[in-house]
Amino acid sequence: MPPSRTSTTPALGGSRWNTFPATGTMTAREFFTGTEPLLQGVIDALRSVDREILGAQIHATLGLGTRETSLPLALGPDAAPATRELGTQAEAIGREIASWATAALDRLLTHRISLPAGPLVVRSHCYGHLLTHPATDLLMGRRGGPVTMQLYNEWLHQMVLLRDALLPFTNWQDVPLLVTPSGLRHTEPARDRFLTELLVRQIRHTSIVNFARHTITGSSGPDGYGFDHDGGTVLPAVVDAPPLTAPRHLLTWRPNPAAGESATYVAEVRDYYAAPRTLIEHLPPTTGTPGPITARIVAEPVVDGTRTAHVEVTHAAHNDATARVDLGQCLRGHRFAHRRDPAAHPEAPGDTRTADTWAVLRAPGLVWTEGGDVTLDATAQDNTVVLALLGRLYPDNVVLRPADRRAGPVTAAMNGPSGLAIDIRREAHQES
Repeated sequence: MPPSRTSTTPALGGSRWNTFPATGTMTAREFFTGTEPLLQGVIDALRSVDREILGAQIHATLGLGTRETSLPLALGPDAAPATRELGTQAEAIGREIASWATAALDRLLTHRISLPAGPLVVRSHCYGHLLTHPATDLLMGRRGGPVTMQLYNEWLHQMVLLRDALLPFTNWQDVPLLVTPSGLRHTEPARDRFLTELLVRQIRHTSIVNFARHTITGSSGPDGYGFDHDGGTVLPAVVDAPPLTAPRHLLTWRPNPAAGESATYVAEVRDYYAAPRTLIEHLPPTTGTPGPITARIVAEPVVDGTRTAHVEVTHAAHNDATARVDLGQCLRGHRFAHRRDPAAHPEAPGDTRTADTWAVLRAPGLVWTEGGDVTLDATAQDNTVVLALLGRLYPDNVVLRPADRRAGPVTAAMNGPSGLAIDIRREAHQES
């Protein structure tokens, strides 16, 4: 719940619509509850309330594809993968916030919030959020007026800021959002940059991370693929999810007591084009199923506000020999990998060779091939080992596919190099 009001905190009413601390964190639900005095002010200011009209308005504002949408994002078949993932997030989060609003309206009509300092009168500048025609008549007509309209406008804008601040996160209900006495207005400059890039080009992963950092910390930092802050870590969702089904671009907040120092996770090699390469044809041939390989993620010490991390893999059958793969490159590999859909690519014979998984994991630089399509057998491996393989392969024409539904030739680009496929057992990619 929002922070309780102490004897030194001014009472709600007048221009004060919340009891938020100077700086603090809240979950999405806690923040929503903290904005309910604005809704109460709207109810009190209206001569009569039409909850159906107000409920329809928030659904229209937070929905996609409506005249009143606050996020004109097209999710057609030609949309970029990041756009589709973030758009799906916007739809799901928007529906949930709208359902909270509908329930809050019903409750506040009979169990009002006390405003000891008198009726709310809040100045809220216009932010271009379109109203439905019935909402315009209700809020600006004879039953409403300027005071009512500005109260509702402030609440509606805070709901839009809340939805947008949560877009990068798979577990958005758990994220500790930075909140100030102006609510989430501190996110506005970062939000404008984030949405501009999302709407006009293929958004970069670093831009998603930067916006996520602003919503949690209120500050910027170096470009990277994740960050630590105040007892938590934000990294791409695939770090602890199946690579075949995990989102490519979304992040997950993870409580992490060891992450006391703020730091940005950066890739070991900034430009993978410049990384050394090893031809898979020069590696030892496969000797059959390699057996289980264990893997863990190890973060390196913080240096000047940044840190790297590695996937450390160990093979018991090779006297516990180890290899280390940069986590940043693993995540690049996951974002760029193709996912073969067996329904869209029916069974077909393919002229492919196999390669030794352990030899690939221990190879220097990035592994690629010029000698035709190659398959790597990862059916005995867990998700983190698969992620390590993605970090060791040159990220062009790499395909992830379930082993029991192998589908035709590997190559995914007409003019690209030969393809590399990673076969995964079905149980592994369905783990959660």
